[in-house]
Amino acid sequence: MIVSIDTNSGFCFGVTRAIQAAESELRKGSLCCLGDIVHNGQEVARLELQGLQTIDYDDLRTLPSHSRVLLRAHGEPPATYWIAQQRGIEIIDATCPVVKKLQDRIRACYETHRNDESLPPQIIIYGQPGHAEVIGLQGQTNNTAIVIESVDQLDRIDFSRPIYLFSQTTKSVEGFQALVEAIKSTIINHQSSIVPEVHDTICRSVANRVKELQAFARANDLVIFVGGTKSSNARVLYKNCVEVNPNTIFISSPDELTHSLIHSFTHSFADIKVGICGATSTPQWLMEQVSERLSAF
Repeated sequence: MIVSIDTNSGFCFGVTRAIQAAESELRKGSLCCLGDIVHNGQEVARLELQGLQTIDYDDLRTLPSHSRVLLRAHGEPPATYWIAQQRGIEIIDATCPVVKKLQDRIRACYETHRNDESLPPQIIIYGQPGHAEVIGLQGQTNNTAIVIESVDQLDRIDFSRPIYLFSQTTKSVEGFQALVEAIKSTIINHQSSIVPEVHDTICRSVANRVKELQAFARANDLVIFVGGTKSSNARVLYKNCVEVNPNTIFISSPDELTHSLIHSFTHSFADIKVGICGATSTPQWLMEQVSERLSAF
């Protein structure tokens, strides 16, 4: 058995930056994080052992003044900052710079067009409803933005009104392009004069991982994908692996690897190449633990 770890897998820049901020601030004293700092239970547990407390919005409203709260890479709506200010809470803002730039662009678009009473604008966000990043983006528009996850939801758009389209940073380029083409086709069918204003705001450092990951999956007989059960990015990238290599296993922890599970995939190979990879929320140390467990087998 030849085992390798995908060098392109693991934390993206924004997550790395947030983790480093948490570790640095924990050395100064007690620290809370609003929501899981990353959608990976193993990494959350590691930081909690160092003293990081994970809180929710109800907790934020009852924290003592002068508490310190870290905002994760996903970003937050303006209401979160307002609550913290009212309660005298210190914010450590670890919002990913790419997400922060997108928030600013959406807010500027909203402020510019919000008073266009003759033709009220529509800000459309291509994203996953309820995702932490999307909640932050909607907040920039006073929660008036319309979230669309697929071309099947075009009926949510009024094609007689101006359209301003943005994307959650971690969505697929192909999915975004398909949505753009579907919107343009529908406008033609409606014989509308509206010209949609399209902003491709997908993070390419994340989007480019699909091709790299699929090349890695093709190069191995068995792929072990390590990801958190809460991570939408993990679910998407796992499916990308399965598309090119059906011999792909999804696990969240090394403990989930058993002799029988591995044997069910490897019994037909005399010599086997096993590749370990993960999501943008998967820590390197966790993939290394999976490799060590395989070596023990």
